[in-house]
Amino acid sequence: MNRHFTIQIRRAYEAPGADDGFRVLVDRLWPRGLSKEKFKFDLWCKDLAPTSTLRTWFGHNVDRWQGFCESYEQELRTPEQQELMRDVAAQATQSTITLVYGAKDTEHNQAVVLATEMDHLLNAKHKKA
Repeated sequence: MNRHFTIQIRRAYEAPGADDGFRVLVDRLWPRGLSKEKFKFDLWCKDLAPTSTLRTWFGHNVDRWQGFCESYEQELRTPEQQELMRDVAAQATQSTITLVYGAKDTEHNQAVVLATEMDHLLNAKHKKA
């Protein structure tokens, strides 16, 4: 991977930004109340979302945030998930990848963790230089 990627996050219920680049929905479930016909995204990568077991355990309970982060990071560091993140980057038609999520909490959601992991994986070479 020779490109440097900017990884950002945006809530699914916000209007797409002009600088969103390649928009990837990273929820396992479709966001409530959004029309599949009107919602703007380039890829739905539900397999990058936390496992159903982890998502259910977390339940957006901020008291479980640290444990959620640690468990989700472990999930994302498996070879299969690393390959999936590289595949997303390979499909990106722009150098900005926006991870789109449906949660109400903008600070405690899987996209925050995933963005950090993707940035480390995809941009590690660029940070050493």
